[in-house]
Amino acid sequence: MRKTFFVLAVAMLTTPMWAAVTITATDLGEGVVAIDYSSDETMLVRAFALDITVDAGTIDAISDFAVGDDNNGYGIFPANFSRYITVDPATGEVSDWSVAGYSPVADGNDPGALGGLGTNGITIEMGSLYDTKAPATQGRLCTITCSETCLLTVTTNATRGNVVLEDASEAAVDLTGATNVQITIGATTSYTGPQMDEWIAVGKPDCWRASINPRQCHGDADGTSQGANKYWVSTNDLDILIAVWNKPLELLTGNQICADFDHLPQGENKYRVSTNDLDILIANWQLADAPAPDCP
Repeated sequence: MRKTFFVLAVAMLTTPMWAAVTITATDLGEGVVAIDYSSDETMLVRAFALDITVDAGTIDAISDFAVGDDNNGYGIFPANFSRYITVDPATGEVSDWSVAGYSPVADGNDPGALGGLGTNGITIEMGSLYDTKAPATQGRLCTITCSETCLLTVTTNATRGNVVLEDASEAAVDLTGATNVQITIGATTSYTGPQMDEWIAVGKPDCWRASINPRQCHGDADGTSQGANKYWVSTNDLDILIAVWNKPLELLTGNQICADFDHLPQGENKYRVSTNDLDILIANWQLADAPAPDCP
């Protein structure tokens, strides 16, 4: 199977945009961030040229990326192909893609590229090449590791080609979900409850963390006891619950999410605080020095 590698170079020449592509960045915890893509079904993406920056610390590693051709992924790295990959001149084949140093991160000395790993910004270039195993219309490009808590932003890199479709036209790119994304070191592993996705979705509230409030899942919204009998679930907690009764997440402020005792939305309107949370509060209402501090 002869590979015509110059196709990638042609694909990086951009013309007016047609299809829409969405890039998102998701905090996976402990500084690890997933960079994902999705596109409409009008046309597949051929290549990505993206800048990833952080406002504090550095980007220290990249992983979880496809390598090579015909593997349902974006494993061709135009910035580093000529540096690391050897093509057999007789067959047009690559015998070994697993060359040390071959990664999507462009060298900091390349035109238009950011500093690279160990700095506050990297440029990644990833393309596809296949006979039968085309990339999916959505998936993961890579994960990166940040050195400290920061805001992470992904932008397209015009000098390196932006995001290009298979007909060599430039895609319209939605970067809303990859702009000023909060990346936190330490807090994710300190949440030990069973609803990690929900905790992230509602803004990672400290009160859901057992190390901060070990009775929150039992109806203790404020993390303090009341009265001589040390009621951990009492009128203060009820007041917080009433204030946000049957309200969607976007209307909650301050510590009001702490009244979401079951950590789940309820009903078609996805109320964060509703009857299930009230049942939890009632079950533990004004018990002397109770409930036990044993939330997961």
